[in-house]
Amino acid sequence: MNANTSRQSPAEREESAQLFARTARDLPTGRHQFHKERLMAQIHEARQEERTGAAAPGKARRLRLPRPAITLPALAAALAGVVVAGVASSGGGGVRDGGVATGPALTTTVGVATTKGVPQLLDQISLAAADVTHPTVKPGQYVYIESKSADTFLKTVDDKTSLASHTLHTRQLWKSSDGTKGWLIDPAVNDSPEGETLSLPDELGNTPTAHLGAPSYDYLAKLPTDPDKLLTKIYTETKGKGNSPDQEAFTTIGDLLIESYPPAELYSALFKAAAKIPGVVVVNDAVDAVGRSGVAVARLDETSGQREEWIFDAKSHVFLGDRSVQVKPLSGTDALIKPGTVTYTSAVLNRAVVNGIKQTPSQAG
Repeated sequence: MNANTSRQSPAEREESAQLFARTARDLPTGRHQFHKERLMAQIHEARQEERTGAAAPGKARRLRLPRPAITLPALAAALAGVVVAGVASSGGGGVRDGGVATGPALTTTVGVATTKGVPQLLDQISLAAADVTHPTVKPGQYVYIESKSADTFLKTVDDKTSLASHTLHTRQLWKSSDGTKGWLIDPAVNDSPEGETLSLPDELGNTPTAHLGAPSYDYLAKLPTDPDKLLTKIYTETKGKGNSPDQEAFTTIGDLLIESYPPAELYSALFKAAAKIPGVVVVNDAVDAVGRSGVAVARLDETSGQREEWIFDAKSHVFLGDRSVQVKPLSGTDALIKPGTVTYTSAVLNRAVVNGIKQTPSQAG
C-alpha cells in the first residue's frame, strides 16, 4: 500500500502516467497487457469524471490491484498520483470493490521499536527456517499459497474523503515451478469467484522472464545462498525502485516470504541477508491478519512514514504474516491516515506443493 495519495496537478499526473509506463514491466507474470489495458481504461475514466464532476452511477473508481508489494513494486505509487486512491460511488450502505465489501479503517496500537536484539532474533529465525523441510517443486507441480488479507484506503464520495477498508478475505495462489502457469483467486482483484489465469504467454504472446519482483521457484532455486552475495543481488536488481535502496531490499525479502516458497537453504539465507540491512528493528508486540500474536522484524519507510513488519511466532519463530502500519503523521488529505492505521495486513495459512492448478493440499492427499 502507498499512503501518499494526495491530488496532483495535471502536469504531475502526466509525469505519473509516464512513471506507470516505466514500471508496468513489474506487473504479475503473464498479466502485463491485461492489467495495463484495464488500469489505463480506469485512469481515463477517472479523468473524465474529474472533468464532469461526477462518477458514473454505481461505479467505483478505486483501482483494483493485486497486493502492490510483490506484484506491483512501484506501480501503486505511480497510479496513486493519477487518481485518488479509494474513490467510490455515493449511496447508502457499504460499497463493493473487487467483490470485497468495504468497512471502517483498520487500526492498531503502534508497537515500540528497538534495535536491541535484532541480530540475535534474525539468527534464531534463520536457524528455525533451516530446520524446516521445504519440498522441491518438480516440473508439472505447483506452489500453492493460501492467505488472508485486508487493507485500508482513502475513499472519496461527493468530494468528501474518508478511510475505508477491504474486509479480511481469502487469497489463493497457484504457480508452476517455471512460472509459466498459474491461477489467482482474490476477490479484491477479480469479481469472479473462479479467479483468473496467470498462465503464459500473455495476451500478446510474450513470456516474461522471472525476476525478484515476479519470481518462479526455478528462479529462486538459482539464487545465491551466501547472505552477502544474495543481498548484493537484491540491491542490484531493485536499483532505482521504491523509496530508498535499503527499504526496497527489505520489502523485496518480505515479499519472498509471503508469496513464494523458497528452497530451504535460500529461505534461511534471506533472514541472514535481512540482518545486514540498515534500519531494521524489532517490535515485540505485533498481530497478523487473523489475530495471531508474535514478534516482528520491521523497518520504517521514512518517505511514506509506514513501517513494514514481518511477524513471527515468538517461540517457534515460524513466519506468520506481515503488515504495514502508519507510524508518522501525514499532511493534507493523507492526514486521515493517522498513526496506528494498518494500511495492509496478511496472514499465511497454508503453503504447499500440489500437482495441479486449483488443487488444494487436502485434495492432493
